[in-house]
Amino acid sequence: MKLSRTISIILLIVANITIDQISKFIVRAKIAQYEVIELIGDTFILTKVENEGAFLGMGSDLSPALKWVLLLILPVIVLGGVVYYILTNKTLDRLSLIAFCCIVGGGIANVFDRFMYGSVTDFFHIDLGGVFRTGIFNVADMSVSFGMILLVIASFQQKKLEKVNA
Repeated sequence: MKLSRTISIILLIVANITIDQISKFIVRAKIAQYEVIELIGDTFILTKVENEGAFLGMGSDLSPALKWVLLLILPVIVLGGVVYYILTNKTLDRLSLIAFCCIVGGGIANVFDRFMYGSVTDFFHIDLGGVFRTGIFNVADMSVSFGMILLVIASFQQKKLEKVNA
């Protein structure tokens, strides 16, 4: 049985939100604030922080009113626009559609945290000996990043197709 396009979109977005929220629920219940748990030495650790800002804490020093607008209202409007776009644009290729669903799912999950808790729970940290080092992030951030990577790949594929068809 083939699922409808709309149901598939909704399921993929909900799956992203659900996986993120389950991971955050576990972290909130089991890990103390700033506790460090080494999973793979000091290369891959869990450490719970409550991020009151946006990506990597940017904007955490903004006034509460400005935070409300920039970190809740604006993202809700943008995410709503993206959902409308992917539901109505029937010409989107499958890879772009999956990418947008990951971006929207991760975005909604983090906005949900900001609305419910006033901050976003972050807990993953990777340090490859100074060669590559991340800030502290969560599953929703991974969904958004993965979606962005897929969009870049889809864009290159689309350009390749356009050259072949030209």
